Amino acid sequence: MPAEIFVDADACPVKPEILKVAERHGLRVTLVANSGLRPSRDAMVRNIIVSAAFDAADNWIAENARKDDVVVTADVPLATRCVANGAHVTGPTGRIFDQTNIGMASAMRDLGQHLRETGESKGYNAPFSPRDRSAFLETLDKLCRRAKSATG
Repeated sequence: MPAEIFVDADACPVKPEILKVAERHGLRVTLVANSGLRPSRDAMVRNIIVSAAFDAADNWIAENARKDDVVVTADVPLATRCVANGAHVTGPTGRIFDQTNIGMASAMRDLGQHLRETGESKGYNAPFSPRDRSAFLETLDKLCRRAKSATG
């Protein structure tokens, strides 16, 4: 079965880039969100709208992404689940999540959450930059090539 790209789409800033790379590689894209998505005329793009329940989109992706699929998410707990399933995972800034770094990413997320809850940190995120977009495109292309070669 060919690889597919799953996107945690609610706040994803790189949807157009994903569609462009997926078209170049001939991969199907599944955009998963809690709220409406713009319909696509492309037969290789499907939109899945899940309930507004907490983590509903994450749960859907984690249950459907298979080994060697590509997952795009900024959500570290979802990335952890997908890495455990054998998926290739990247964040929208091009950060790869894999067996070598997912434990540290999870620990850093938990630490950041603790610091925000105790008031030690304001929790501001850096704005999404053109450099992030460029790094993402490079990473997604690399992961798509890996996924295609692994699935034949």
